[in-house]
Amino acid sequence: MNMRQSEVLEKLGPLIKAPTFTSAEAQIRGVSPSHLAYYIRTGAIERIGHGVYRSKVAPTLDDFRWEDLYEAVSRVKDGTVCLITALAIYDLTEEIPRQHWIAISNQTRHRSSSDVRIIRMRNTSLGKTTIKIGSLELPIFDKERCIVDAFRYSTIEIALKALRRAYAKNGKDKIDVEKIKRYAKVLRVQKRITPYLISVTT
Repeated sequence: MNMRQSEVLEKLGPLIKAPTFTSAEAQIRGVSPSHLAYYIRTGAIERIGHGVYRSKVAPTLDDFRWEDLYEAVSRVKDGTVCLITALAIYDLTEEIPRQHWIAISNQTRHRSSSDVRIIRMRNTSLGKTTIKIGSLELPIFDKERCIVDAFRYSTIEIALKALRRAYAKNGKDKIDVEKIKRYAKVLRVQKRITPYLISVTT
């Protein structure tokens, strides 16, 4: 290697303190895959997924329950935390996700794996937001979208429990029922959800 470790880290610049970075981002800064491979062996950088890396000084999640969730999302192009994983983060389910549920668009290619369950959706922008856990931000659907999706992809029992639990919350944590109605209309599931909304909110 012609480049010293300090030179490689200098070339990577802000990527060193980013939660993760890709091999493509490193190459733009003049750091080749062979250099990355070398510094993985030295321990300065770790590979957390295909083409995804993190330096040893990168921030990590303070909540150990979701420590590997950010890494999983980083491996999925334009992925968004959804359904059971999102409901668990929002404390709207007692289900314990054995895999990280991540939504992608129909046009994105990515397979499910032992730790990631891929859900393909036509509309991945509706209700998409970010949530901060510790020092990192995760792409996630908001509570209202997650509840609507639960009626679309999960069981009625899980969806209804999430709706009831969310409606019982107060203040800023309480769901926006009108937003749920709008989302249900856009996603064409208003007929399925409306009876349950009426029973919970009246």
